[in-house]
Amino acid sequence: MGLPAEKRAPTHIARRHPIGAELVPGGLHLRVWAPEVQRVEVLTTSGTCVSLLPEPEGYFSGLLSGFGAGTRYRFALDGSELLPDPISRFQPDGPDAPSEVIDPRRFRWTDRRWPGPRADEAVVYELHVGTFTREGTWAAAQRELIGLAELGITIVELMPVAEFNGSFGWGYDGVFPFAPYHQYGTPDDFRAFVDRAHALGLGVILDVVYNHLGPRGNVFPRYSPNYLTREHATDWGDTFNFDGRSSHGVREMVVTNARYWMEEFHLDGLRLDATQDIHDTSPEPIVRELVSAAREAAGERRVFMVGENEPQDAALLRAPDRGGYGLDAVWNDDFHHTAMVAATGRAEAYYRSYHGTAQELVSAAKWGYLYQGQFYDWQNQPRGTPAWDLSPHHFVHCLQNHDQVANSARGQRGHELAQSGVWRALTALLLLSPQTPMLFQGQEFAASSPFLYFADHEGELADSVRRGRLEFLGQFDSLALREAAAVVPEPCGRETFERCRLDHDERQRHRQVWQLHRDLIALRRRLRPRSVDGAVLSDDAFVLRFFDERDALLLVNLGHDLHLSALPEPLLAPPEGEPWQLVWSSESPEYGGAGTPRVMDPRGFHLLGRSAVLLGTRDIA
Repeated sequence: MGLPAEKRAPTHIARRHPIGAELVPGGLHLRVWAPEVQRVEVLTTSGTCVSLLPEPEGYFSGLLSGFGAGTRYRFALDGSELLPDPISRFQPDGPDAPSEVIDPRRFRWTDRRWPGPRADEAVVYELHVGTFTREGTWAAAQRELIGLAELGITIVELMPVAEFNGSFGWGYDGVFPFAPYHQYGTPDDFRAFVDRAHALGLGVILDVVYNHLGPRGNVFPRYSPNYLTREHATDWGDTFNFDGRSSHGVREMVVTNARYWMEEFHLDGLRLDATQDIHDTSPEPIVRELVSAAREAAGERRVFMVGENEPQDAALLRAPDRGGYGLDAVWNDDFHHTAMVAATGRAEAYYRSYHGTAQELVSAAKWGYLYQGQFYDWQNQPRGTPAWDLSPHHFVHCLQNHDQVANSARGQRGHELAQSGVWRALTALLLLSPQTPMLFQGQEFAASSPFLYFADHEGELADSVRRGRLEFLGQFDSLALREAAAVVPEPCGRETFERCRLDHDERQRHRQVWQLHRDLIALRRRLRPRSVDGAVLSDDAFVLRFFDERDALLLVNLGHDLHLSALPEPLLAPPEGEPWQLVWSSESPEYGGAGTPRVMDPRGFHLLGRSAVLLGTRDIA
């Protein structure tokens, strides 16, 4: 490289993690996996060059004396061009620039007594750091945490933050899994966000992508072609090699990454993106291994491990000793899809296998997945596996999430697509049912900002993203029309990204909506719903009965006014000696409703159209 190599240093040094750059007694220790390479040198921006020592199984390592936090460096492989560290902890100038050494010990944590969130009491809030505030930074997001605590949220779920190419994006095209995206702030800014959340009683989990890497700025294949494989197809191209030739370094990288977030950022869990595309035929599946590693790294702190799994494989939720993978929860698209059909009356594309009926909503509340092995018309094949044995809190239910809001083409929120009374009733169903509820940023105050798909790409890649987005939305018959496709926002335009930023002043301007969500979450805590049964009352109305310390009835009517005088349904019967009392109504004027006439008389129930009411006994009311 034209620079003299310093004396090589010993490699057997105590480290926290087996790979990457770490500060140790004596200086800066680096270790990288590059099994097909003959020579690895590290060059700092100050001009120092050190040749790393080869180790067994394709590793190279070495010690740089006198270097500390803030050192910027790159690697040269066999004398070729300089590359950032694939295990970089920070890329302050983006994916193509030098990596920066981070000392996690500099941050002073105050959360020593934080126990971690309870999985069976979770209320989750998904947010995207770049659009959650006008500034789009950790510091700005931190200021809004108190509002989430007041709302009753228990877990903040962050969309992916791994360094990616460009100045805006969803984060699912990350290329440096250990490096928090530089435009959100420094790694210590992220730590401060987590520390503040814990002080407010909020857990923080992170969406991580272990199924693919982004298309630009990805240096992993330069270090080894064995990082990725084409043996397994994904929607996003090559996936990580977890079970092929020379896969041990890939597995170590991902398991280390799971531990890293728990240890160095005190995170309270992970959300695993698209687990169906984490392909692994090994005796010990990588998902099970990384979940176990994350729990071990958290020590006595509780963690909340969530998965996304389109085929709805219930094994993800079972304990390892039962052949499962040990996750705490999974996203349940079935609930979202049937609820949105009920809300809008539309059943296009992947909604076509749902009817939005009272029976479907009751079944989702009782059993989580609606498809547990039956034929699924949209995919022309069976979908799901039996999940009868799983407790309700294992299923994360939502009316909005980043994918589904963006899939409305204009990024419209549910409250814009549904009649207001129906939306309030479905919100009650979401927040009072025993499943784990999740809100998407701004949902709690009926945000006027859309949430659209956006990615900062240029040239051919931008053209490809644009075409791909239109092709994806084309599965919706209405959006396949030329005039409809013409209104789909430009996914690579900065204006599209800017439109998605939340205006938190709307929490006051839309106070009735915010109050609705806060009151329902508070009610949820009083009810502590753990088990549920339900019955259909009409094509559009149903009852759920919650059983625990206190019995309660949730009556939901998504159709016209309903008068029930014949009541051959035992779930409607009050507890012995205690008549039902009205506890809550979605039609309360404080939520924007029209008021609630008498719900019960000696001869039956009277349910307003497009409403929900909660009935309970005296100790609840």
